[in-house]
Amino acid sequence: MPLTRAKKAEIIDDLTEQFESSSIIYLTNFSGLTVAETNELRARFREADVEYTVCKNTLAQLAIDRIDNTDIEVLSEHFSGPTAVAFSNDPAKPARVIQDFLEDNESERPELKIAYIEGDLYDGPDALDALADLKSREELIGDIIGLMLAPAQNITGALNAPASTLAGAIQSIADGDDDA
Repeated sequence: MPLTRAKKAEIIDDLTEQFESSSIIYLTNFSGLTVAETNELRARFREADVEYTVCKNTLAQLAIDRIDNTDIEVLSEHFSGPTAVAFSNDPAKPARVIQDFLEDNESERPELKIAYIEGDLYDGPDALDALADLKSREELIGDIIGLMLAPAQNITGALNAPASTLAGAIQSIADGDDDA
């Protein structure tokens, strides 16, 4: 059943809003997936809090054309053939979902066409692996906090070490241990 003009306008509005508000966008080729595999993939994206939608290329193109952000226009050339779009707040989540799906189903699809992450483009055979290996924002914050706390912990350890060594030596002498 063909889409009505009003429904197309609504889809374009929704896509425009998603493209404008997302700094992390993945375009994938999903051709060759069965209905069951597609439903499984959508469920995995939902669990990972990633919005995944299949869209008509012409409607996505019209949505991108409405946006003032010229950086995102580079995605236009990748809207050919079957295309699904994943919108996320975490650059690694969509890549991890795709990678896990590919491994679990021993499949070659979905295939990453391109990933747009805060103005940078990632494509090619190694891009999915590189993106999946990225740390999440929370992991990076944890690493930074750990690095900031490490010097204080080292100083505390260094200050406590001579006192514990001295206390151990005194205890050994008190016990009559000749090796101390």
